This record gives sequence, structure tokens and C-alpha cells, in this order.
Amino acid sequence: MAPAGGSDSAQEILYGLHAVREALKAGTRPLQRLLVIRTDKQFSDLVQLARSLHVPIHVQPVASLDRLVPGGRHQGIVAIAAAKAYQTEEAILARAAARNEPPLLVILDGVEDPHNLGAVLRTAEGAGVHGVFIPERRAAGLTSVVAKVSAGAIDHIPVARVTNTSRLLESLKAAGVWIYGVEPSANTLFMDVDLRGPVGLVFGGEGAGIRPGVLQHCDERIRIPMKGHVQSLNVSASAAVMLFEAVRQRGLSVGQKAGPSGS
Repeated sequence: MAPAGGSDSAQEILYGLHAVREALKAGTRPLQRLLVIRTDKQFSDLVQLARSLHVPIHVQPVASLDRLVPGGRHQGIVAIAAAKAYQTEEAILARAAARNEPPLLVILDGVEDPHNLGAVLRTAEGAGVHGVFIPERRAAGLTSVVAKVSAGAIDHIPVARVTNTSRLLESLKAAGVWIYGVEPSANTLFMDVDLRGPVGLVFGGEGAGIRPGVLQHCDERIRIPMKGHVQSLNVSASAAVMLFEAVRQRGLSVGQKAGPSGS
């Protein structure tokens, strides 16, 4: 099994047709070998792609793959890879600059469920986010479960792991990024803020939300209006709402208002 926390030095196990295909196509993680139950039918294109990249291919019985992915739906294919390399803050900001775009960043404060992290990465990649920041401790890392849930997005979006989230926020602010903390008790609605400039969105972990020590380093607090009995959304749902509002605003013509009247 892949190590909890996504160790940089340990092997990662990727499984499932889509996750393995995206890893092969992206080339961001060196695959050490590919294990398949056969090389024909639905596996033929992946086998050919792996061979073109000089990735060793081993035909294995289903039972062998089951042992590698207990309870996982491997779909008859498993890839052994080194863990995805984490990026740096500087590299992520440089990515935005290279695209000539104001940074759009996601900062996760203690998201521990790898399914939530994978879902956030999938949403962030689809929204054109330049990078995601996660804490080193008490948080999910880049494991095979995250890769599976992200549906390949993990191979296309930089992720940085930081030792101190509060220090990261201060560094991003010094670089001109405006930091919004997304939390249910905020007075300002997310639709009423301008997300077209350099923006970092902070989302809290399951249950506790954003820690007070991190929240105090945010420039502003914003919330998603809730009309039902529950007070907040799952972190991946919150990220989807916020990020695609940023996508909407960034698609507006020059001179249009970013708030509700510009809809």
C-alpha cells in the first residue's frame, strides 16, 4: 500500500485505467513498472504507451493486484511509481507568471481525508489553479488514494507541502497575494469580493475548519451563504463553489464589475 502522508522517498501505487493513463501521459512521476492482468483489449493502448516510455511491463494474476490494492478497484492495472515530487512556493508563483496570469492559489489547512484532497485537486486543476499548498503534518499527503480520486489531476497541478501555514500566508502576502479565509461565520459573502487579482483561498479541514492561528493571518474572511439547516459544505464542495466563481470573474471583460451586478 502507499504510505500515509505521501512520503517522497517511498514508492507509490497508482491503480485504475484513468489514473495510470494520466500518469503515463503527464510524465511528471517516473513509473518503475506496470502490472497488468493482460496486454490486449482495454489495456493495449496503455501497454503501448508504457513501452514507448521504456516502462517495464509485467503480466500478473488478479490475486497479485488485489494484494497490492486491498479493497481498491484497480481495474486490472497497477503502476509502481515514485511519490510525486512536491513543488515550492517560488515554483508555483513562477508558473502563474509564466502564464501571464494573476496567481490563483488554494491553501488547505489540515484536510486529513485523502478523498477530500483528491477531490479538491481535481476541482482546482479544472479551475486553472496555479498551485495547492498543504501542511506537512496532520494532513493528507499525495498518496495513491489521492491520485485515484483526483482522476489524473494530480499529474497536472503543482502541490507544495509547507511546515508552517501561517508563515506561508505571510510570504504570499509579501508577494502581493490577497488571502481570503473561507469560513461559515464570516460577514462578507464570496460573491461580493473581487477574485480577479492575485488570490489565495484558505479552506479548513474536516470538522474544525481553519485554525484560529491561521485565520488571523488572512486578509479577509468570506463565506458561502447557506439556506438550509446545515452550516457549511464539505471542503471539496466549498472549493468548487469558490474556484468557479473565480473562473467566472476572471472571464469578465475589462470594465465589468465582478460582483452580482456584473453577472
